[in-house]
Amino acid sequence: MQLKPLDDRVVVKVLESETTTAGGIVLPDSAKEKPQRGKVVAVGPGRLLDSGERCEMSVGLDDEVLFGKYGGTDIEVDGEEVKILRESDVLAKLV
Repeated sequence: MQLKPLDDRVVVKVLESETTTAGGIVLPDSAKEKPQRGKVVAVGPGRLLDSGERCEMSVGLDDEVLFGKYGGTDIEVDGEEVKILRESDVLAKLV
């Protein structure tokens, strides 16, 4: 199944959180934080402006982004966890 987001929404495939610390300590599942990084897999056409034109999206396909812990909507598509976010919920693009 493919998703085509509407307006200024993006579909992000959530990347798994780290299982070990920088010092090599293995983290149990209960100590892991909710992941906040992901890869953009689909982008909407952009927000519709009052003039009838569409605003250009600042993120594109295959961009790696950071988002808030509790932002967006989590869904499962073909066995993969994805998150649908508004463009304004994306905090940063990793370069």
